[in-house]
Amino acid sequence: MVGYIDVGGGMRDVYGAGVLDYCLDNGIDFSYYIGVSAGSANIATFLANQKGRTLHFYRDYAKRREYMSLSNFLKTGSYVGLDYVYGELSRDGGEDALDYDCIISRNKPFYVVTTNAASGNAEYLDFVNDKRNEYNFLKASCCIPIACKPYNIGGRLYVDGGVSDPVPFKKAFEDGCDKVIVVLTRPVEYRKKHRVSPHIFDMAMKQYPAVAKLLDSSIDKYNYDFEQLLLLEKQGKALIVAPKTCCGVETLSRKRKNIEQLYALGYKDAERIIDFVKE
Repeated sequence: MVGYIDVGGGMRDVYGAGVLDYCLDNGIDFSYYIGVSAGSANIATFLANQKGRTLHFYRDYAKRREYMSLSNFLKTGSYVGLDYVYGELSRDGGEDALDYDCIISRNKPFYVVTTNAASGNAEYLDFVNDKRNEYNFLKASCCIPIACKPYNIGGRLYVDGGVSDPVPFKKAFEDGCDKVIVVLTRPVEYRKKHRVSPHIFDMAMKQYPAVAKLLDSSIDKYNYDFEQLLLLEKQGKALIVAPKTCCGVETLSRKRKNIEQLYALGYKDAERIIDFVKE
């Protein structure tokens, strides 16, 4: 069983959108899916068979104040308008509605990685249990700490899944995958560095100490897990698809030209998937 993992990365994950649009164009499918943050939204659109949909979000809708802005942050405590992105735009009758029925009809395992804000534990939410026209699991997985306040689902608060399990290949293998494709949004050579004092995280997330601790420790976890992933690739159990350059796109970038370049790069790099799937 081949699993597909998209690790997200905010606006950089337009690269992952390009990868999946290539797969749609070439009839490439997988047996299992797991997405982190923006990666979850990419996969949802792929399973909905809606080529180009996520590109609209990265390139066009992101420029809107309702999507992400300082005014959002001042009004709601969240820079990104998650209810606008995955609610107003994505619900039935919305400007770019997600084809929920198509996703469910595919009957594919699809997990959305979130982080429980109280415990700091990773939770892998089965998309089939998400509510139609609400897509709370996607909102929770994309809830960037500090930039957004934790997202409430049934009285439980969640933040971005990348905080607790940034590269969730272990979950994929535990669920029965024989090999995995992992889509990154930074070059393979990239490693995270401790650039911010842990005290900053403590102050910014003082109501959620478990998250504050993770924000610092997740840097080492990402680097360690990535080294393990490289070993799996050498063993033929994993394929890493990553851009040679981010084309100037960062987590909250909105420059149209750069976004289109990174999308095109993802589309081209996805050619490597064909041989890996056939092996």
